[in-house]
Amino acid sequence: MSEIRNDGAPASVRVLLAEDQGMVREALAALLGLEGDIDVVAQVGRGDEVVAAAVAHDVQVAVLDIEMPGMTGIEAAALLRKERPQTRVVIATTFGRPGYLRRAMESGADAFLVKDAPAAELAEAIRRVLRGERVIDPALAAAALAEGANPLTARERDVLAAAADGAVNADIARRLHLSEGTVRNYLSMAIQKTEARNRTEAVRIAREKGWL
Repeated sequence: MSEIRNDGAPASVRVLLAEDQGMVREALAALLGLEGDIDVVAQVGRGDEVVAAAVAHDVQVAVLDIEMPGMTGIEAAALLRKERPQTRVVIATTFGRPGYLRRAMESGADAFLVKDAPAAELAEAIRRVLRGERVIDPALAAAALAEGANPLTARERDVLAAAADGAVNADIARRLHLSEGTVRNYLSMAIQKTEARNRTEAVRIAREKGWL
């Protein structure tokens, strides 16, 4: 719930925006600033800056993009939930993928919206999560149910992500502290589960579905 100011009026909701595209972030801040009960007190362009900014500015709601340098919005949401559980998390992303929705909810996010929704919907989502509600784009919710669970294990996702830049098995093994044989096994399972022909196609499919 919002605090009460000395004059008896409800205090504005203290919001953090995390978005790596400066123009998008500033435009979003300007739109939310038009709401009389929302105050954007902090803005960051990297996922690994989220927790420190939330703590420093006593943020009540963090609005996070998914794809950011340093740390994804989903990873930042999980860390924020651990380090500052009183802060509510709204994921607002361009990528309306069912797999992202499942991962965001598993990370502890309170809301998941796509950026092409009107700014008024984001403002209302901020108010609702502060009241303890969960807000999910209904079309994405239906798609997530139809898609089913992510078939990749956490380790298969790690190995597939490490292979995304074209790294060879030996490099992946060193990076993840695994044997080359284990890396081959994880990649083979990921290719099989995504019904891909090779690791490159497996990466593409997994990304498109929001599994990676």
